[in-house]
Amino acid sequence: MVNPSFVIALQQEPLDPGEAEAIALARELNADRLLIDERKGRAVASRLGIKLTGVLGILIVAKRRELITEIKPLIDELIDISRFRVGDELYARVLQDVGE
Repeated sequence: MVNPSFVIALQQEPLDPGEAEAIALARELNADRLLIDERKGRAVASRLGIKLTGVLGILIVAKRRELITEIKPLIDELIDISRFRVGDELYARVLQDVGE
């Protein structure tokens, strides 16, 4: 079970309960990586020494492993449907990194 007092402390950052629980669990399990995209949560997790990846990182790995053929349409759909936010520079860098 995740330490409830640590979760409460993380919520004071302020993080929402889900992010706080995920960070606490990743730390408790000494997880290889934490999947998190929200900027504040990433900053807190990074400060705690937790290695991170996000949705874009997962898409990059999937393309490199040939599980998907293109990333751009998926990112565009995330932006359009889910209001996923990604800066222009990061968007361009991800596509460049995977040759799109």
